[in-house]
Amino acid sequence: MKVLIIGGGGFVGSKLARVLAGRGELRGAPIARLTLADLQAPAAIDAPFKVDCVAVDITDAAATRALIGAGYDVIYHLAAIVSGQAEAEFDLGMQVNLFGSLNVFEAARALGTAPVVVYTSSIAVYGGETPDPIEDWSHQNPQTSYGAQKAAGELFLSDYSRKGFIDGRGLRLPTISIRPGKPNKAASSFMSSIFREPLQGRSAVCPVDPEYAHWFLSPRRCVENLVIAAELPAEAWGLNRCLALPGRTYRIGEMVEAMRRVAGDAAADRIEWRPDAEIKKIVLGWKAEFNPLKALSLGFVRDDSFEDNVRFFLADDIVT
Repeated sequence: MKVLIIGGGGFVGSKLARVLAGRGELRGAPIARLTLADLQAPAAIDAPFKVDCVAVDITDAAATRALIGAGYDVIYHLAAIVSGQAEAEFDLGMQVNLFGSLNVFEAARALGTAPVVVYTSSIAVYGGETPDPIEDWSHQNPQTSYGAQKAAGELFLSDYSRKGFIDGRGLRLPTISIRPGKPNKAASSFMSSIFREPLQGRSAVCPVDPEYAHWFLSPRRCVENLVIAAELPAEAWGLNRCLALPGRTYRIGEMVEAMRRVAGDAAADRIEWRPDAEIKKIVLGWKAEFNPLKALSLGFVRDDSFEDNVRFFLADDIVT
């Protein structure tokens, strides 16, 4: 079994790599080789099998073909320009999120073996005049450039799968919190920073009201779901190759109180509430209520509470 993680230098990709190293197998077969690819070569990890760490720009079709042409059974496509940056830098978002994804799909098609391709999409594909809650059959109606680029990628993933070119599986991720590391250019970045920073003794700014509600999943459960997505048999997906992952709907104020219950008053009191019109303009277009029956029926998992999200961060990612 040979596995490729594109976006292997990111926080989800690196977590997935470590989980696969610990498992040693995927889809019932031992992993013989794992390749981690990103714009800059990711850091090496310890594993009981060969691990390659390479630099690749998926906007370069030839470089992408050369990478994937080595042959893989499972390809994780996690690379993306995130929401706020894709909105501010339209051309860059198109080059990476749409044309870069097409380069990945075309390179996988060229293998001629219909490899499993797990593609991370986003709940940003929903929006506008859609039902509340979002159902499995709700149509895509993105209200941001990022959402539109991800939705287009989903359509191609599904069509390439229908044609038998690849065995695609598209996951519409909830907002993943609590993310470790530094803030990025995602409009949702504050949904981690208002917990990550206070839990590490630093102040943070919340740009939305405490009543703002959103759909969340922890990094730990996200990685579990990426493994599940690769291991499900193709026939389990049916005719719809993309689905919304299970999560939980929380109001920001509820999440802060959950952090207070786990970590005490000092952490919660480090948050400054300061509205930001530009961020609110983006995130208020995202949907907060979902009914992910298909994902749950297939065995995908979610957190029991936001207290668990805080505990997972303290156990897995806190830097003191």
